[in-house]
Amino acid sequence: MLPAKDLIFRLPETFATVEEERRHRKERLTAALRIFGKFGFEEGVAGHITARDPELTDHFWVNPFGMSFKHVKVSDLILVNHQGQVVQGRYPVNEAAFAIHSQVHQARPDVVAAAHSHSTHGRAISALGQKLEPITQDVCAFYEDHGLFDDYTGVVTDTEEGKRIAAALGSYKAVILRNHGLLTVGNSVDAAAWWFITMERSCQVQLLAKAAGQVVHISKENAELTHQQIGNDLVAWINYQPLHDQIVREQPDMFD
Repeated sequence: MLPAKDLIFRLPETFATVEEERRHRKERLTAALRIFGKFGFEEGVAGHITARDPELTDHFWVNPFGMSFKHVKVSDLILVNHQGQVVQGRYPVNEAAFAIHSQVHQARPDVVAAAHSHSTHGRAISALGQKLEPITQDVCAFYEDHGLFDDYTGVVTDTEEGKRIAAALGSYKAVILRNHGLLTVGNSVDAAAWWFITMERSCQVQLLAKAAGQVVHISKENAELTHQQIGNDLVAWINYQPLHDQIVREQPDMFD
């Protein structure tokens, strides 16, 4: 029997230089975008994932406006400052991406990455103006840890609207934007992407279960316990690794 210290168990990387960490965040951001494309989270030009720059912490990397998630390469990513100016890259920024993400990053210095798209089941839950209920183990990651932005005023192009969304997010890992979709955050790209993926699936499960009949809720005590067990960003990072490994093997062209 192998001793535990000899078993392979991955943990988040550490970096000797800012340049190494920047490259790592850009690669993880590109891979997350490809995964979102694979899972069908695109709706035209809507949807964006951002990663805070490790050196210029008031700047973030984001997918370029008008490019499919499925086609983004590391070299396509753009660096945007908190005035909405593209300071590196060849493409414009999605106006909504800047309006929302700039305010989330400003309000939450602990957040490295934020993910938003118009996924199907997230939009369906948002149209009901509902939050997620503790009906499965997986959804307990969001138990008393997601907000509801209970308003809709059109496409978000104003940073004041972004501030209101950031306020609804508060200290949570996620927020449901009524009549719009989902937004998740994390202390890594991997965590933010995982929270979005599992939140979208939790929305789907809730819709299916409630359409089928009366749901059985997990007790408050057990929901809180489960949240403690699976609701932190390290667990999200660990859960995300198989998806990252899959997309890297399937689509190695993204790391140009």
